[in-house]
Amino acid sequence: MKFRQVAAVVLISASTAVGSVWTYNRIAEKSTYQYQASNPRTPINYAGFVNGGTGAPAGTPVDFTEAAAASVPATVHIKTKTNAKPSNNLPSRRSPFSDLFGDWDDLFGGDGLRSRPQQASGSGAIISEDGYIVTNNHVIEGADNITVTLSNRKSFQAKLVGTDPSSDLAVIKIDAKGLPFMLYGNSDEVKIGQWVLAIGYPLNLETTVTAGIVSAKSRTLDINRRNNTKVSPVESFIQTDAAVNPGNSGGPLVSTDGKLIGINSAIASPTGSYAGYSFTIPVNIVQKVMADLVKFGTVQRAYLGIEYAPESVTEDQKKEQGIKDGEGVYVMRVQQEGAALAAGIQKGDFITKVNGVPVYSGADMVGQIATYRPGDKITITYNREGKEHTTNLTFRNSAGTTEIVKTSVLDKLGANLETVSKKSATEMGIKGGVVVKSFTETSPFSKTRMEEGYVITRVNDKEVLTLEAFRNEIEKSSGNVKLDGVYPGFNGTFSYPLRLNTE
Repeated sequence: MKFRQVAAVVLISASTAVGSVWTYNRIAEKSTYQYQASNPRTPINYAGFVNGGTGAPAGTPVDFTEAAAASVPATVHIKTKTNAKPSNNLPSRRSPFSDLFGDWDDLFGGDGLRSRPQQASGSGAIISEDGYIVTNNHVIEGADNITVTLSNRKSFQAKLVGTDPSSDLAVIKIDAKGLPFMLYGNSDEVKIGQWVLAIGYPLNLETTVTAGIVSAKSRTLDINRRNNTKVSPVESFIQTDAAVNPGNSGGPLVSTDGKLIGINSAIASPTGSYAGYSFTIPVNIVQKVMADLVKFGTVQRAYLGIEYAPESVTEDQKKEQGIKDGEGVYVMRVQQEGAALAAGIQKGDFITKVNGVPVYSGADMVGQIATYRPGDKITITYNREGKEHTTNLTFRNSAGTTEIVKTSVLDKLGANLETVSKKSATEMGIKGGVVVKSFTETSPFSKTRMEEGYVITRVNDKEVLTLEAFRNEIEKSSGNVKLDGVYPGFNGTFSYPLRLNTE
């Protein structure tokens, strides 16, 4: 009896299981998509096939050793020293001992308040076998002494060739031959997602290599304008997630084949140390700026001659200013006597390509224009009322001409100088002079104890009543020159030695 019961239970269970499987298969045939590996067709919007891609990567591991071996010897450690400077805001009171002891007058009635020497550290990339090195402007800004140490620990004193605060780049040079140097890549060909290496001397460590991927292109932080409000920023950063810390500034970003694709410049961090993202100046901008500084002493900036809508503009601001939506860079205003006006570009156009290279944002466009000089001829593609147009354009400089801008002796002084007004001259009891309105940290004026607002009345004991007269006297001088002048609201004459850069 028990055997029959067990057999019946087994038979019923087996029948139920078979029935369930048969029923599920009948339903699944109608509702489940069957993937067929032999199907050669791929959806047209599959990400791997956009922009000529070939699908998923083969899975071959990336080897960084050759790129590191090629780049480390061409990456240098830069140490700077800034001498002590007066920290007071008033002119020094000269004592009876000034003529005998010079700076010793601090001890005899002078202000006696001086800042301590400042030291800083950064990185740089050798770009020629005879010692030219590119780095960030903020690494060497205001430095009185620049020391370069190679990866083999050999050190050199470097001289400053030129700076460009707009792009935060600088070129220095050491007296050496046969140096290993970087080969230029092409930052226009850099792709989001590709592997890159950041090399430098972070946190005063020895040569350090980190890896990451390109996470974005054409980023703008407006950091160059915040650091120096007197410049028009040139920013079109490559964003990476390679670890970059203080001390990496000025060091190279390289591709896996060891070519220079940018100079590391900034990090996005709430703490001041690496927090996930770093920003690099594209090598195409670096190469052009470096060539200008070496050849001309100043950057030859090309201007398109338009005002465009920034990326940060809100929807409400768009409505207020009449900014339309569309692909490319919206032209808000066309400047008179500018290159764009001469090429036929109008307010309301969308610039979509610069010399055939697509531009999707203002940073894209600025990055492309920064690689050209005044006088260069290119094509501009723009969209007007739904129709695409292409026109020839010749870049101009800030003065509206195509001439190369040469560095004058006043440019080398790094100061904002003006002829003093007649009213101010009368109030100070002088016939005329040149007012020093401001000067940069790298200016020869910053090496003196001079304060802004000083009015120069004599150069090497020769009277100067105008800026032109001042220029003429400086052009005839070299080495140290003696400046005499006055301060508004202070009695007496104050004298300063000014050391000219004769290189």
